[in-house]
Amino acid sequence: MTMKIRLVLVALLVVMVACHDDMSMESCDQEVIVSAEQYETAPNDPLDIEYVEIDGDCLKIKFSAGGCDGSTWEVKLIDSGALVDTNPPQRNLRLSLKDEELCEALIHKEISFDIHKLRVIGHNHVELFIANPDGVGFAITYEY
Repeated sequence: MTMKIRLVLVALLVVMVACHDDMSMESCDQEVIVSAEQYETAPNDPLDIEYVEIDGDCLKIKFSAGGCDGSTWEVKLIDSGALVDTNPPQRNLRLSLKDEELCEALIHKEISFDIHKLRVIGHNHVELFIANPDGVGFAITYEY
């Protein structure tokens, strides 16, 4: 193989890997926020988490809340920043909703969050506990 062909193949491989990484980042709607302060102080308007699932590095959350159409909602997934030393390790998160809509319709939404920042060095999985404002929560294992 000539040197030019090798260089072209290496360049194509680099582009394919970079595009694959970008595609996985783009497939999530938002990124998880890691902040002890925001975990405590972010808005906590009522919502009901219906289900959670993980697809690659995206955590999908389907939830419902009262509103007109949900178009003005501010939704964030916030990690407390603390790691619970269990086996597997555990992270505590909460879904923050700021809902200023005055209608009483029940709106359902699904949002996905890039959770790659929640990986724990030295482990290949971590337990995520997502608190619901009503006190009930969901636990799901993130394997990577």
